[in-house]
Formats: sequence, structure tokens, C-alpha cells
Amino acid sequence: MQHRLAAALRDKMPELRGRMEQDVVLRSITWFRVGGPAEILFHPEDLEDLSYFLQQLPPAIPITVIGLCSNLLVRDGGIPGIVIKLGRGFGEIAVEDGHRIRAGAGVPDTKVARGAADAGIAGLEFLRGIPGGVGGLLRMNGGSYGVETKDILIEVKAINRAGKEVVLSHEDMNFSYRHSGAPDDLIFIEGLFQGKPGDPDVIRTTMKGITEAREDSQPVKSRTGGSTFKNPEGQKAWQLVDAAGCRGLRIGGAQVSEKHCNFLINTGDASAADLEELGETVRSRVRENSGVELEWEIRRIGVPAIELED
Repeated sequence: MQHRLAAALRDKMPELRGRMEQDVVLRSITWFRVGGPAEILFHPEDLEDLSYFLQQLPPAIPITVIGLCSNLLVRDGGIPGIVIKLGRGFGEIAVEDGHRIRAGAGVPDTKVARGAADAGIAGLEFLRGIPGGVGGLLRMNGGSYGVETKDILIEVKAINRAGKEVVLSHEDMNFSYRHSGAPDDLIFIEGLFQGKPGDPDVIRTTMKGITEAREDSQPVKSRTGGSTFKNPEGQKAWQLVDAAGCRGLRIGGAQVSEKHCNFLINTGDASAADLEELGETVRSRVRENSGVELEWEIRRIGVPAIELED
């Protein structure tokens, strides 16, 4: 099926410049180091190439968009259809008048923070504490240290399933906690962010403090996917997990971090199923202990391996 689909798409898209691969095992690029294959993984060369691809792609074929794969759990059965990975063709960053930064969806959040610091633009330092890319930042209203994407965003450029460019205002994004209400079928390609005047040395000192705080309190050198659960209103997810006795809890090769128990860790041989089962076990124990229903912050995508066996 995969070989026929890839060949058919290549025949249908003679002007395509991006790289199209089949049966690519995604565990090699996810931060958790788990996950099954992408039926087809497409790396568009640039926006024009992505637009052409979408215009030619049959509408019945599903699309999944990934970025740096930091806050992502790809299930063991892999992802059917097309997986689009935005990379170097979406990696531009530019300083604009009025203390603004424009960044492509493939730019790491930390690079945006450094670019703002170099330009003497304050207000974006919190991005140093987010280990993802701009595309994910926009989709989930990423935040850290009391600041969220909604606090700095001016507008977003996106492309729809028909390959047409769309511009969304701050209001169009309909942000809420760790969530964007923009249509799911839009692919974010660029964000414009507002900062304020600042001293580069002061900004860099703040960023250094954020880096040190993360290293001191989070398992940043482990195979993890960042914060697992959203903080319930007025509460901290890690405190609820700890109170439920889940610190250090293990299932297979998956473990709740001893250092920060809102992080799950692949200790070396975990499957995606181990990690997801551990997360659901934690949710169940927190529910029983405190009555609070934790919501996943990590995005879980793909097909469980057991469904393929059935």
C-alpha cells in the first residue's frame, strides 16, 4: 500500500521539489525515542512547494503535521497517510520594526529567544524554557514561567488543505490554556511576535536564569516529552501526581520522573504503549486520590500497535 501510494503521488506531482520518504520509523526523531513508522514522510522544500503538494494531494488522504517532536508521543503502530515535517524551508527568523520578531514554523523556540535578545527585544525570554518549535508553540499556546504565546502574538500565517495561504489575527487564534482554537486543518507556517525595548545583557541574564532553573528542576537530559499534563486551574499537575504516590512509578521501560513528576521518561526500552499506559495510570490514581481529572498536555498521535494486530 505504501509503495503504491508513494509512487502514485510522485507521478501526480512532477514539479514537487521536497523529499518524500516511505515507511520512516519516527522513533529516531521523537524526543521520547518511541513511535512507529510514517506511511509517507514529506519534507517540503519551502512554502511554494508545500502549497503545490497540498493542491495536488487527494482530499481523502489524511495529513499529520510534526515539528521538532518534543511534546509528542507517536504510537507504536505509526501514522497512516501523510506526515509533513516542516524544516529548513520554514526556518527563517527576522527582526522587524516596532520590536517585533517574525519566525517560521520550523524555528526552535530557543532560537527565537536568542534572536530577540541579540536585537535588544525583551518579553520573549520565556521561549528559552520551551523545548519545541514555533509551529507547536502556536498550535498549543505554549508557555513557561508565567508567560504564554497569546501574550506576545500579533498574527499567524497558515496554509489550508487546499494549499491557500491564510492570515489569522490574535483573535482568530481563540487561545485558551495550552490550546489554540484555530481550525485543525490549518498548517501554521509563520508567527509574528511583539516584544518591547530591552538591554541585551539583561535579557540574556534572564534567559540564563531560565535555563538554569530548567536544568535544576526538570529531567532535561532524559528521553522525555516535556510536561505531560496540563495544570488544572489553581493547581499544579506535579503536586497532584506526587500526592497520588506516582513519583518514580514504572510500567515497562516508562517511568514517572523522580526529579519532576509531571515528566514521563523512557528509561531506555520503553514503547509508546508503556508511556501511554503509565500516563493513564497516573491520571487514574490522581482521580482516585483528589477527584481531579488531569488532561494530557503531550500530543498523542498515530495507531496503537494492538489495532494493527486486530
